[in-house]
Amino acid sequence: MSMSDPIANMLTIIRNGYRAQKEKVEIPASKLKIEIARILKEEGYISNYKIIRDNKQNIINIELKYVNEKSVITQIKRISKPSLRIFKSYKDLPKVLNGLGIAIVSTSKGVMTDKEARKQKVGGEILCYVW
Repeated sequence: MSMSDPIANMLTIIRNGYRAQKEKVEIPASKLKIEIARILKEEGYISNYKIIRDNKQNIINIELKYVNEKSVITQIKRISKPSLRIFKSYKDLPKVLNGLGIAIVSTSKGVMTDKEARKQKVGGEILCYVW
């Protein structure tokens, strides 16, 4: 069965995982999902991620991060959807919680946070907010 929004599915799996206090979650892999996992690790929202290779579709194994038994991620929200794409120039990129959270942006120079996109002066599609 085909999935209409695999990024929203990834975010939902992560959200359900930390709400259920899971240690790890497994997500079907794609290049974009691997880049999102890389950013979440770099920004300190997850402990680690591993790509498990198999014959069909690779799997991303994400280790969720907790501090004092509370998830580091308090909210993870999909912004741009297949039915409604949200594109912004680097000047118009939002600051999530006045800079306490991040926006993950897909640009012509790759997937990056809103801070990196402003620094490199590139706009793009806002994939999600994390805080």
